[in-house]
Amino acid sequence: MQDRLNIAVFVDYDNIEIGVKSTLRREFDVFLALSALKERGDIVAKFAYANWGRQEGATRQMAENAVQMVQRIPSPRGDKNGADINLALDALEMAFTHAHVNAFAIVSGDSDFIPLVNKLKEYGKTVFVVGGKAFTSTILQQNCHEFVSYESLLEDGASIVPMPMPERRERPDRKEKKERGPRPAPLDLAQAMPLVERALQVLERRAVQPQLGLLKSTMLQLDPAFSERAYGAGSFSDFVEKLKKAEFINVSGSGGRYIIERRGGHGPEKVAARPEEALPALRDVLETHRMELEEGATAEELEQWMQAEHPAFNLNKLGFQQFSEFLNYAQDKTVVRTQPDEERGLIVHLGAEFYPPALPETPVAPVLEEEEEYEPQPIVEGQPTIFEPNPPPPKPKKAPARKRAAAAGTATRRARKRKPE
Repeated sequence: MQDRLNIAVFVDYDNIEIGVKSTLRREFDVFLALSALKERGDIVAKFAYANWGRQEGATRQMAENAVQMVQRIPSPRGDKNGADINLALDALEMAFTHAHVNAFAIVSGDSDFIPLVNKLKEYGKTVFVVGGKAFTSTILQQNCHEFVSYESLLEDGASIVPMPMPERRERPDRKEKKERGPRPAPLDLAQAMPLVERALQVLERRAVQPQLGLLKSTMLQLDPAFSERAYGAGSFSDFVEKLKKAEFINVSGSGGRYIIERRGGHGPEKVAARPEEALPALRDVLETHRMELEEGATAEELEQWMQAEHPAFNLNKLGFQQFSEFLNYAQDKTVVRTQPDEERGLIVHLGAEFYPPALPETPVAPVLEEEEEYEPQPIVEGQPTIFEPNPPPPKPKKAPARKRAAAAGTATRRARKRKPE
């Protein structure tokens, strides 16, 4: 296997653009995604798929970053999967025809790409997925080699300017939303400790010294969605320093040759709440506001209901930086169904579990008509009937004339013999 990765980038622009707009209130910037991928290898090909006639503002940034724009021609029936199919076919063709390309990056949050990711992995390719944690399927996040969250690429004072929202969304009684800030609040380091300890245990079983590079690669093998930036660290070495200062781990060495070890004691409290523990509270709120959700409610409205009816609900303790990330997790559990909307943001509907499929009808065995037993019609004297009351006995058949004559002659001869002389 080559030491250096040669990466081919495939951008599902329609999906990533509406995902970033609806959850982060920003315009998607392909430069951020490409910059993150350049840290992982050489980018040898860049393709973006969309109906570019409707994306005039995006064509300029694609041209500035030398991204080849592939025109998606929508079918008359409005087939929304046209770009997905074209992207998957082109990626597989490149995997077959370009042997030097050993890594692929899918910039999208669409779970429809899971078969493509699995097939590329079968062919020995390294697969990156770039998308938002708030709208990328958790199944897709966990099945690639590394998931690069778009949220983690947003720096304080980033070059991206928040997209202007429609005037009608501004309400004097509503405070400025947190999503419009540069980056969501970092997670508590305690959330990362189960993964860190598990990775250290794996390296111990392999009898390998747990250095920085090995520790991170092992953590990504166990959880491709891990990102040190979610914990407020600019690099993995900064992340390890934070763990050391918080007395979660022991670190020895210097100059980039750190050796990380688990602490002998328990250290600070490292028990983190699991996301599934918050699902019962979410179900309770959804059931209470079922009528409002039939038409769809915004994620902001649902978050306000959660905070009002369950004050103990805490996103940070659950390992989520934004409420939309929690909804994305709940959608994979079929508790909710989310739909991005460029104007209203993320729209939430009741999930499939609130509409269980109808039970199959029990097949009813056909009722066989019982044959009526024949009962002879009673004979009433003087009444007409087709039946004879006392049918006469059958007449005996007469023997043929020859046999009768022969029998008579035989009887006469026998009588003569008996007559005395």
